[in-house]
Amino acid sequence: MLDLPPAPDSLICPAESIFDAKTIRQQIDAAIGSATDEVAIRAAVVPILMDARMTGMAKIADAFTADPFAARPTTRAYTWLTDCIVIVALDVATRLLHPTPQNNSDDRLSLVAVGGYGRGEMAPYSDVDLLFLTPARTTEWAEKVIESMLYILWDLRLKVGHASRTVRDCLKLGREDFTIRTALLEHRFLAGDTALAEELATRLSNDLFRNTAPEFIEAKLAERDQRHKRQGGQRYVVEPNVKEGKGGLRDLQSLFWIAKYLHGVQKVEDLVKLDVFTEEEYETFMTAEDFLWAVRCHLHLVTNRASDQLTFDLQVEVAERMGYEDKGGRRAVEHFMQDYFRYATATGDLTRIFLTKLEAMHVKSEPLLERIFRRTPKVKKGYRVVHGRLGVENEETFLTDKLNLLRVFEEGLRTGMLIHPDAMRLVVANLDLIDDDMRNDKEARRIFLDLMLKHGNPERALRRMNELGVLAAFIPEFEPIVAMMQFNMYHHYTVDEHTIQCIHNLSEIEHGELVEPLPLVSRILKEGVNRKVIYVALLLHDIGKGRDEDHSVLGARIARKVAPRLGLNKSDSETVEWLVRYHLLMSDMAQKRDISDPRTLRDFAKAVKTRKRLDLLTVLTVCDIRGVGPGTWNNWKAVLLRQLHRDTADALEHGLEDLNRKNRGAEARKQLRKALDGWDPAALRAETGRHYPPYWHGLDTNTHVIFANLLRDIPNDEVRIDLHPDEDRDATRACFALVDHPGIFSRLAGALALVGANVVDARTYTSKDGYATAVFWVQDADGHPYEEARLPRLRQMIHKTLLGEVKTSEAMRSRDKIKKRERAFRVPTSITFDNEGSDIYTIIEVDTRDRPGLLFDLTRTLAANNVYIASAVIATYGEQVVDSFYVKDMFGLKFHSEQRQKTLVKKLRDAIEKGAERARS
Repeated sequence: MLDLPPAPDSLICPAESIFDAKTIRQQIDAAIGSATDEVAIRAAVVPILMDARMTGMAKIADAFTADPFAARPTTRAYTWLTDCIVIVALDVATRLLHPTPQNNSDDRLSLVAVGGYGRGEMAPYSDVDLLFLTPARTTEWAEKVIESMLYILWDLRLKVGHASRTVRDCLKLGREDFTIRTALLEHRFLAGDTALAEELATRLSNDLFRNTAPEFIEAKLAERDQRHKRQGGQRYVVEPNVKEGKGGLRDLQSLFWIAKYLHGVQKVEDLVKLDVFTEEEYETFMTAEDFLWAVRCHLHLVTNRASDQLTFDLQVEVAERMGYEDKGGRRAVEHFMQDYFRYATATGDLTRIFLTKLEAMHVKSEPLLERIFRRTPKVKKGYRVVHGRLGVENEETFLTDKLNLLRVFEEGLRTGMLIHPDAMRLVVANLDLIDDDMRNDKEARRIFLDLMLKHGNPERALRRMNELGVLAAFIPEFEPIVAMMQFNMYHHYTVDEHTIQCIHNLSEIEHGELVEPLPLVSRILKEGVNRKVIYVALLLHDIGKGRDEDHSVLGARIARKVAPRLGLNKSDSETVEWLVRYHLLMSDMAQKRDISDPRTLRDFAKAVKTRKRLDLLTVLTVCDIRGVGPGTWNNWKAVLLRQLHRDTADALEHGLEDLNRKNRGAEARKQLRKALDGWDPAALRAETGRHYPPYWHGLDTNTHVIFANLLRDIPNDEVRIDLHPDEDRDATRACFALVDHPGIFSRLAGALALVGANVVDARTYTSKDGYATAVFWVQDADGHPYEEARLPRLRQMIHKTLLGEVKTSEAMRSRDKIKKRERAFRVPTSITFDNEGSDIYTIIEVDTRDRPGLLFDLTRTLAANNVYIASAVIATYGEQVVDSFYVKDMFGLKFHSEQRQKTLVKKLRDAIEKGAERARS
């Protein structure tokens, strides 16, 4: 009978509770009884091992749940349980099914664990990677043993990766394939022929690993780069892969593989003795690895499978399992993910340190042409160039002036060189030198501002300063937002990374790299703004996030203290404070209000007051939206912001009285007459006289032309539709002309929802002769205009719905669903009535959780309560939507009655809650 390995020290729970080897062997021997054929023996053995495996898994899971950060004892326990199962399966195969022949030296078999299993680190549903090692060839007996054993393991629902090879095969394949070579690096003997396993270990060391370190390291680093690219290439991806992502477990494992290959180390702590890591860095490695393994194990247990992607819904569950709680105005999941990103950053720091040591040993090569043609930049006194990076000449001298902790970043930008990790280590070890005296030092302020304003690449300096803790040390108010995750689908980055992305956008615009996509802000910056103010405002605009208070209000108070400390005068500091306080104002006005309404423009112009502020706020708004993440900025937002800037600038220059409806209506009719040149004069008079003032100032001339053609000689029983891509707005414009009747807006919204169209803006007007002219701007499920080829089917489906062939409310049930990964988001519902934001309408703003049928539910409720909808402005922020409806009552009046408002709020809330319940079911 094969011996089981001794239980490792410090498992998460007692070894005998995980796998009681003596009892299980007795059960197996009793169960097989008189069974002689393989099928009967397997049928007797598998239920016993399955029960043992399930019992062991449950014991480990229970103990881990009680101690949710104890990753190392947990991974060891899963490994030991797997060892026991695998060795018993081999024992059954060689003792009961295919007894080992006595006199044939070729009939030998060694069972070896490889890969992560060989390393002894297993999550609950990790793969079991096995190497069946044979002497010269795989004999008939060995084939039968391997086959029988694998059937047992498959019956136990283990995911087994396996290979049958000789020692010679291993060496040959290891030379050709770095993945195989890495797996062999982690091999561990389990059972069977000891001599074969020892031969493999010796030959790998002497014939494969020796003198091949450079090629192995290059392969591993190239593999790492490709892996990061596949995972998004960014450490702060909001749904990170714990195993494969940047700063994840695979990065730590890669470090250890290289160290093991190069130095033959067996434990990470050996790297301290080799002077690769300091004691503190070793502790960081172990702590980060523990945390990441804990997260991975919880992920497996939550999903009951090998799952490594921290999707939004799983983040909430893992945070709860690990004991995180809501506090300080932030959800438990946000605290958990902030820890996650901080550990991911620490992993990146360790990688840099390790690679530097490799370079110092000349193990990691660089391309020959780079070595030949790269010129070594001339560095200032006190610095030196080490392997193409900026290093410190004398550490003691460097530390005699604490301003050097900032100067090193300035020298890095000046020379274009990356900072050497040894210099980074020195900075991190002496962050305590950054005190109030230094923060208030005139030269320190100059250096810090120059890092943003002078050298052309502020993003690189700020990101490195942030990762090393310098940014939070120099501006302590920045520390709370470091690695702070915003748990929503809108923001792609952590708050600190978003801030740095915003500054990167500003720098690109300044350098003329975005003139074509961003003509307005490119012109504003070219004409000149106060650069100090805009850079500091962007640096501080989200500094108040993550607290109970409105982050714009708190951020403004923080800016009031920080801006003068950074050397800004009183006037500039006040402007920074204003920009931080109102940094969302322009995007809110553009995306949540009807900017063709003169009242909107008047209110915005009054808030901004000066052209200088308008220009600064426009630049900040564009950089802020673009810094949210890929795909957030689009032509739609660009058009809205350009229009708002242009009209506000005109109002500030010529006076707010110019913003009256009469002037704008007359100009719109004049433009339509020009566009309809050739029309019969009587028809033209009828068209220009049939619409009320809001129609003329609410739509552009192109849309007026479309409606003129749709309305011309329209019969009362016909619905006319025009669908065309509106390239300026990244949407498809859907125009409808039909006889007006109550609830028309709701019917149109329902028809569009049924065809899967996402409404991003809408207007509806009633003509004096009783026709509805409604225009919706819609996008497909991917946020793009509909392709021309899809428009005929879209038109057909809309017609069917409007003609009553499809009942919208019933058909919506199957389509109005929220995806599982998106259900974890909490969006409180807020409904407000604004009678001041428009001269004619009441604005009902509904801020709630988005879903496909929401707009239909809201508009149907309003229609049922005799509310006339003139226009709807839809602003979507990931899972959150803000729908603003410009409405009047059935008598054409605003909703001033508080009782009427309360009744509508209750009915809208009911509609939202019923719809949400339907979407979750």
